[in-house]
Amino acid sequence: MAKAAIQAENLVITYNKGKSNEFNALKNINVEIYPREYIILFGPSGCGKSTLLYTILGGNVPDTGHLYVKGEDIYAYTPAEMNRYQQAVIGIVYQQFNLITSISVLDNVALPMIFLNKGVQERNARGQELLRRFGIPERLENKTPVMMSGGQQQRVAVARSLINDPEILLADEPVGNLDSISAEHVMDSFEEINEKDRKTVILVTHDAKYLPYAHRVFYMRDGELRRIVVNPEKPQVKRTKPGETIVTEIEQLARLYPYAEPMELKVKSIVNFATQTIGFTQLERLEKAVLQVLAGTMDENLLMEFLMKSVHAGGVGMHMDEATGVMNRVFALVHYSQDVQKFRAEVHSDNLFLHQRKFIDHLLYYIKEEIGITSTAVQIGILRDAVADRVGGITNAAEFEEKLALPEHLGGAAYDEDAAGKIARHLEKLIAQGGYIIRANELLGAHS
Repeated sequence: MAKAAIQAENLVITYNKGKSNEFNALKNINVEIYPREYIILFGPSGCGKSTLLYTILGGNVPDTGHLYVKGEDIYAYTPAEMNRYQQAVIGIVYQQFNLITSISVLDNVALPMIFLNKGVQERNARGQELLRRFGIPERLENKTPVMMSGGQQQRVAVARSLINDPEILLADEPVGNLDSISAEHVMDSFEEINEKDRKTVILVTHDAKYLPYAHRVFYMRDGELRRIVVNPEKPQVKRTKPGETIVTEIEQLARLYPYAEPMELKVKSIVNFATQTIGFTQLERLEKAVLQVLAGTMDENLLMEFLMKSVHAGGVGMHMDEATGVMNRVFALVHYSQDVQKFRAEVHSDNLFLHQRKFIDHLLYYIKEEIGITSTAVQIGILRDAVADRVGGITNAAEFEEKLALPEHLGGAAYDEDAAGKIARHLEKLIAQGGYIIRANELLGAHS
């Protein structure tokens, strides 16, 4: 197996040392990154991911420990050796494009070659080649960067980072200032650099949607490397132990809750086991099916077929009775969520009273079927008013539940605590789901 391209040993970085605001930005970091790997340093702001990136760049002298690149301790370099390392071995792309606005786009890209004593003809030819590669029109080569969009400027910055053909490319929140379309183009560029140019890429982000680009994700928090998660959807550069790339439930949960601590993920796994009759993989598949229901691309028959299809064939693997129950509950919830939205849209209209009665009738039927709660005529009247106030935004969830549980002489519906809680939870679910149905097609596209 190839030797590590980058290796950190017991790396400690302290900021403001000896002052009242001294803190450890990195705490005993031990990592190995291999040639041609795509690594993402992930975590919330202040977790140490950018500090580690700039330490690899050569910008932070460790308090203790070592940082080896290609087997050499870069902090043992002379100033001339460090300059050579930063000019030829490593490249970097910043969140702020850091382009020089007083010179042309082509000169921005070609500038690093000057420090390697390359001639103008060679510089321009290399710069033009990279600009074409990253989709910068020829007509913009001699313009200044201010005449370009943010996405174009960042692609120019990517081209500049590659001008000296470095072996390692660093990127610090490179799409943080870009719209979603431009961000996708830039992220695709890094993937191409990794796969086609076979360069080692180390990228910092706090946005979980970019994690699938990486071979491995280094999760950081409070200056510590908390865990490393292998992406099983990419062939690994680093040879893994037998079974290491299998996606465990904990790893699946880590993708859904990327900021959670390992113990939190274990708790979620146990709760899932205790409350679900199906496994986590099946649950994920069911979630994707429900997304299609919300988008209107899956009807009752298609959902039933999917629920009953075997797990091996990509389905959920339910028997008919269980699938029928799930299908009915899903479509009932969607139906009543849509009713909630209609009610909320008419809350200030002249048709409110008529619509309110129809809505409550629908809701009471749903409660009877879903929860199995019976109600007196008095309770129905109080529930009708309470729901109208809650859905209309006059009361909050706690006030709604309290109204249902209060005794009749205090103006309440006199439901027992368990019944009041179940009604309140189901209404909140209807309100929440109704608010997101309109985004189903957008979400479906994001997951396809």
